[in-house]
Amino acid sequence: MNGVAAIAGLALFEYMILGAMVGRARARYHVEAPATTGDPAFERYFRVHQNSMEALVVFIPALFLFARYVSVSIAIALGLLFLAGRIIYAAGYINAPQKRAPGAIITFTINGILVLGAVIGPIVHHMRAH
Repeated sequence: MNGVAAIAGLALFEYMILGAMVGRARARYHVEAPATTGDPAFERYFRVHQNSMEALVVFIPALFLFARYVSVSIAIALGLLFLAGRIIYAAGYINAPQKRAPGAIITFTINGILVLGAVIGPIVHHMRAH
């Protein structure tokens, strides 16, 4: 499970980097806190950060449940794909919002697989134990 914990830590670190990017964008595009709108370029950075938080809410618990009840090695592989998907998403969205789809699809698919494992895995585990 150390690898799974490392993936979760990397996901949190990635989120922190995206937050730092929002801070830099605030300065670059002159958007004073607490405003969350202004220059469209700033808004793209802000949305990437917010959308990443929304994805993390599902990803982290599903990652640990999937690892516990399905497979640690598959959870790690899916976690690495999730991290890559968020990078693809961020790069696409920041450059042009219409380019966010590939990263969003990767993220959604990975989260879907992890959630299915998090739901089905404990049921199968329980049935095998009884």
